[in-house]
Amino acid sequence: MHGVLLLDKPLGLSSNNALQKCKWLLRAEKAGHTGTLDPLATGVLPLCFGAATKFSQLQLDADKTYEATLRLGVKTSTGDAEGEIREERPVPELTADRLAQVARQFTGPIRQVPPMHSALKKDGKALYEYARVGQEVERAPRDVVVLQLSLNALAGSSDTLSMLAKVSKGTYIRTLGEDIGEALGCGAHLASLRRIATGGLEISQCVTLEALEAMGEQERLACLKPAELLLACHTRLMLDAQNAGRFLSGLRRRGPWPDCEQVAVFGPAPSTHPSAGGKESSLPLPFGEGGDEGGCLLGTAHIKGGELIPGRLLSPPEISQILESNL
Repeated sequence: MHGVLLLDKPLGLSSNNALQKCKWLLRAEKAGHTGTLDPLATGVLPLCFGAATKFSQLQLDADKTYEATLRLGVKTSTGDAEGEIREERPVPELTADRLAQVARQFTGPIRQVPPMHSALKKDGKALYEYARVGQEVERAPRDVVVLQLSLNALAGSSDTLSMLAKVSKGTYIRTLGEDIGEALGCGAHLASLRRIATGGLEISQCVTLEALEAMGEQERLACLKPAELLLACHTRLMLDAQNAGRFLSGLRRRGPWPDCEQVAVFGPAPSTHPSAGGKESSLPLPFGEGGDEGGCLLGTAHIKGGELIPGRLLSPPEISQILESNL
């Protein structure tokens, strides 16, 4: 089984637990997720199966967009609603101009100190392990980028803000919320968090776990997207039959191509290798003739000095299995 499932992760479930439930529902063997969402967060969680796991790092590195609710005037031990209340302060009157000013203050490159309740490791232990025993350790600030940020007061509430943030990888939304609270002079914690996009994948494309559980087996399989969904930001390059076979063997190819860091390489659909007696082969597959339309994914690459340099490649058995599943 090869492909990507775009899951709308439910509240209260860890990313790994969500992955294991979907893995069981799809009867999959090899699977992984593309970036942890806390149990108290919901939203876009791309799950990779089979060959798609080779490209999961791309989503880990992708920009992400979140909708959050900030509770002002209350700081907690974890920076979210799950922690114990540590401090309470009065909330000043907040005007639209003041909120816009603070939003501008936190837009662009910023530095964050990772929260103690995070999976970041120090001396081989996750920070949350230290936090659980009441120990706080020194953490080096990290450079991240807030690409877009908006803050709006919720109607009928004087102590709650809605926040929309598009951020680079490694950005802690809890820490961003706490820092915004400090800038407003009253402190804050995250009351809710929802990821609505990651690397061009939107919440509207996702399926809920509840809906997946209610489906039959074939309906669930139909929810799987092709692995190239993870390569939407890559430049597409179609090779001819001869070059496709050699590229799949790990050989560099030369051509009139401009330099490019991210390339998704396709080739004409391969036939079964004749020496395999009609079975899948670990040898490079001979590629049939084909035009520039369609084709099958071979892997990723980058181009430098007119050379197409292989990156992550699919294996011939994986390509055969993907093609068979599409019949």
